[in-house]
Amino acid sequence: MDMIADPVRTHEAAAEPRLTAFVKDRALAAGFDAVGIVRADSVPAVLGERLEAFLSAGRHGSMGWLEEKAGWRRHPNALWAEARSVIMVALNYGPDTDPLASLERRDRAAISVYARNRDYHDVIKGRLKRLAGQVVARAGGDVKVFVDTAPVMEKPLAALAGLGWQGKHTNLVSREHGSWLFLGAIFTTAELDADTAEVDHCGSCRRCLDICPTDAFPAPYQLDARRCISYLTIEHAGPIPHEFRRAMGNRIYGCDDCLAVCPWNKFAAVTREAKLAARDDLVDPPLDELARLDDAGFRARFSGSPIKRIGRNRFVRNVLIAIGNSGRPDLAEIAGPLTSDPDPAVADAAEWALSELASRDSGTEICASCAPHQSHPIQ
Repeated sequence: MDMIADPVRTHEAAAEPRLTAFVKDRALAAGFDAVGIVRADSVPAVLGERLEAFLSAGRHGSMGWLEEKAGWRRHPNALWAEARSVIMVALNYGPDTDPLASLERRDRAAISVYARNRDYHDVIKGRLKRLAGQVVARAGGDVKVFVDTAPVMEKPLAALAGLGWQGKHTNLVSREHGSWLFLGAIFTTAELDADTAEVDHCGSCRRCLDICPTDAFPAPYQLDARRCISYLTIEHAGPIPHEFRRAMGNRIYGCDDCLAVCPWNKFAAVTREAKLAARDDLVDPPLDELARLDDAGFRARFSGSPIKRIGRNRFVRNVLIAIGNSGRPDLAEIAGPLTSDPDPAVADAAEWALSELASRDSGTEICASCAPHQSHPIQ
């Protein structure tokens, strides 16, 4: 959370008829692809109630920070009582190829589209702070800037600001940009004209629900993060539960299935932002190459990338699960030495990979939950 303040509050400037138009013009000039505004006091209480239901059901898994700051997250004014308007911005990160095609290359790693280049926090935050400074210079008052690092419900606020709607997969969908949008928020004490909330355009479509390999959606518009591959590969520490390992396929960081299959993507364009365009070495990289990374090699390869956040151990754990699903017995020579890795979750994943490769090479299928774990019986 970053705060920019004008030493003199100028309430008269906040009443300027053209202020809202100025804010939107500056947002687009800063490189954002969409901008909308919601009044802080107009956020319905039902959003907080849905959050509480999600947390009460334990569907947030080990993401304790969601529960710890739920009180602030449930409403903008709970986070900052002085906020009068919320400026929501979006940046398109649309890919130039179909992410689902990566799933067919089983000896290669499928990396989520958003993580194939620079960390989006770094890309968005600088221009968002510049925009916030322009708002203060024009309207006076105070602002606070958020880029997915504070207790803010970005997706519901973006929907209320007219940027899109939350689809049945709970992610934001836009008629202009499909599913590929990063979000940022500026809370301000300025009085701005609100946009009309977007309506739901999902209709009877349920492609996002049906494609999920781990059945992470208990019902439309509901997500159980504990079953989501994005959660399992990024947020979840320790060994991956056995029931999800085969379903992970070659997804080693995140999962784009529910996003990529959305029909509204037919209107999406490839991102204009060079820092978000995929790096060549992060488009379907070889599994054997990634599994060999030590901590120094991991840090060097993923410097400036959001992947760096999960650390080498969690990353290699994911790669080993993908090796076990590769159907490539020759990759056993890569997994073998990692059964002695100092990290128990890595060693466990290596043993599972060897078991899977051996069973498929011999034509014998072993139940994933019954595969031997040898010296690392971690469930």
